[in-house]
Amino acid sequence: MGAVELPPLREVIARHGLDARRSLGQHFLLDPNLTARIARQAGELGGRHVVEVGPGPGGLTRALLASPAGSVTAVEVDRRAVAAITELRAAAPDRLRIVEADALALDLSTLVPAPRQIVANLPYNIASPLLIGWLRQAAAWERFTLMFQEEVADRICAAPDTPAYGRLSVLAQWLCVTEFRLRIPPAAFVPPPKVWSAVVVLTPRPWQPEPALFAAMERLTAAAFGQRRKMLRGSLKPLGGEALLARADIAGERRAETLSVAEFDRLARLLSSAAAA
Repeated sequence: MGAVELPPLREVIARHGLDARRSLGQHFLLDPNLTARIARQAGELGGRHVVEVGPGPGGLTRALLASPAGSVTAVEVDRRAVAAITELRAAAPDRLRIVEADALALDLSTLVPAPRQIVANLPYNIASPLLIGWLRQAAAWERFTLMFQEEVADRICAAPDTPAYGRLSVLAQWLCVTEFRLRIPPAAFVPPPKVWSAVVVLTPRPWQPEPALFAAMERLTAAAFGQRRKMLRGSLKPLGGEALLARADIAGERRAETLSVAEFDRLARLLSSAAAA
């Protein structure tokens, strides 16, 4: 970032009336040491084009601009935050782009060329839907470095047969290598949330499913985990139940949380093949 001296983030927040709004899931990170640490979790950023969702007053944006990233595109729906982030253009006029839009309504991969990454302190209220949408096009991205409520981070990285293991675990781990990196206390944020947060790094696997296979996995996991207490022969009945499980050599008495990601993959491929037949 250039030699322009930037004002303290608290001053930026005050000047733009940028009080965090619960309706937008906003909790701001102001500690530059912490935001720099989060940016480092993304690995080598030299020449990469980074998309940040929900930059708020720009704490993490500053850290990303201080990295060797080729460009930073900030996607923000809150006009107050857009005005605050715009001030950073003076320090990085050629590397910072600001998009005022709802990230849920955008195909972020169209905003920047490859190699591309997403690095973000996600708004809590839309974090899971955002991630599932990005997983549908994981092949377009080199890496996701994302902050969630710790409960969501635990679900993303959970192992089979643990309380946190569920649909999000299967989808994320099927498509990406998931790494739980940092726990961050409530006191690090303004205003402090009621829960801890955590940074997860997701690196897409070399292979990615065709849309039909992804759709089959979504249907499968929705049915399997929609009624967790049921045996699979019951929860998967609308999808072929016993016959599907027999073809996959999986006992119908088992429950969804006991299946490995590889077993879900086997079921999804059989389901997809049956739908195509």
